[in-house]
Amino acid sequence: MATPFLAAPLAFHLIAASSGGGPNFDVGPSCRAAAPQVAITNRIQGCMEAEQAAREQLVKRWTNFNSADRSSCVGTVMDFEPTYTELLTCLEMASDARKLPKELY
Repeated sequence: MATPFLAAPLAFHLIAASSGGGPNFDVGPSCRAAAPQVAITNRIQGCMEAEQAAREQLVKRWTNFNSADRSSCVGTVMDFEPTYTELLTCLEMASDARKLPKELY
C-alpha cells in the first residue's frame, strides 16, 4: 500500500496525465541514477536531452493513445522514477498490442 508521501505525487501525475499534453515528470533523479560517476555531467546531460525528445514525442502523440492505455502506463511508470522514454515505450507497446489479431491472445 502506498504511503501518504507517495500517494500525493501519484495523484498529481494521474491528474496531469488526463490533460491534453501528458504528464510532467522530474527525470533528473532517473538520469542521475543511470549515470556512472565517470563523466557524470555529460551522461546526465545526454539523458536529459533524450528525455526531452521523448517528452516532445509524447506531447505530440498523447491524444492518439487509448485513454485506458494512458492511465495504465502512467500508473506503471509511477512505481519507480518515471521517465518519458519508459512511458512512451509502454504506450507504443500497448498500441501495437491492440493491433494484433484477437486470436493471438
